[in-house]
Amino acid sequence: MAKRGRTGSLIALAVAAGVAWVARDIPRQMGAKAKGERLARMQASPQFADGKFHNTVPATMLAASSMPKIFAETLRDRGRRHPRLPIPLVTPDPGATADGLHVTWYGHSSAMVEIEGKRVLLDPVWSERCSPSSVSGPKRLHEPPVALRDLPPLDAVLISHDHYDHLDMQTIQNLVDLQAVPFLVPLGVGAHLERWGVPASRIVELDWNDTHRVAGLEFIATAARHFSGRGFDRDGTLWTSWVINGPTRKVFYSGDTGYFPGFAEVGERHGPFDVTLVQIGAYSENWPDIHMFPEDGVATHVDVRGGLMIPVHWATFNLALHDWPEPADRTWREAKARDVRLAVPRPGERVDVDNPPAVDGWWQQIA
Repeated sequence: MAKRGRTGSLIALAVAAGVAWVARDIPRQMGAKAKGERLARMQASPQFADGKFHNTVPATMLAASSMPKIFAETLRDRGRRHPRLPIPLVTPDPGATADGLHVTWYGHSSAMVEIEGKRVLLDPVWSERCSPSSVSGPKRLHEPPVALRDLPPLDAVLISHDHYDHLDMQTIQNLVDLQAVPFLVPLGVGAHLERWGVPASRIVELDWNDTHRVAGLEFIATAARHFSGRGFDRDGTLWTSWVINGPTRKVFYSGDTGYFPGFAEVGERHGPFDVTLVQIGAYSENWPDIHMFPEDGVATHVDVRGGLMIPVHWATFNLALHDWPEPADRTWREAKARDVRLAVPRPGERVDVDNPPAVDGWWQQIA
């Protein structure tokens, strides 16, 4: 009996050690809260009141009463939320020049914009999971089509907000070592980056309608309708869409957002745009105010006066209950109905905005 008791104690210790090892990075993953001058600047923002940031149009979050229904639907529809065959990847050409205007989509919302000789990386997430834990949470449905170390030289990194599927600690830490570029982020997000080792001199925090110039490009933080938070507290940092202006070309990135009249204002003030990258996935009737349905994404593209639309925020992580191919199907159908120019690249595929590939329904072949 004594031997059995010692064995049980050893197993318990091993389990505890394993749990501690798995959880060791979770506090750091959650980032840090703003203080000092950073906090004072946040508090001075027109978007900040009562200790948090607010949307211009209020957004209702997921109600607790919806959780049992959502859990039941998750169990019932699990198989339909994955592609039947592997997602095809395209290996980017490492020798491609940044001339003209090109967009390379790496999956979910991670993309590179090459605009008139400069390169901008959007919401890079290269980790296996978009979660504070390395063993639980949404897992990638495909590998990154290129290693971080194989990315060409960058001029800036843009972050739309601090959710795990848009701001990944490990990716940021690797980028800091690989690329000496500035990180442009919404108010408050710089506190996370500083905790993870990004020098303060390389962090640029912007409020809505703030402008910053880097490498001959103009970056403007524009409004979105969403929320933020990496732990239990919500809305302690700002969320944003982005305008990227080159000498003659213009790009709009929606970030995560619900549909709202602010996009028409962006189009009137900053448009027209040569290309838009617009969120179309992870939507639900249970949270209609914070993620757009595909039809809303097409409407956003029209509102901001976009030329070519490239849908993002789909295919890579299961974050909602809709079928895996549904976002692209609905976007394609709505784009046809509204005569919108559309490109739906495979992960890693580089799109020439002036000569985009025809939409071929590649996702339907593997669904």
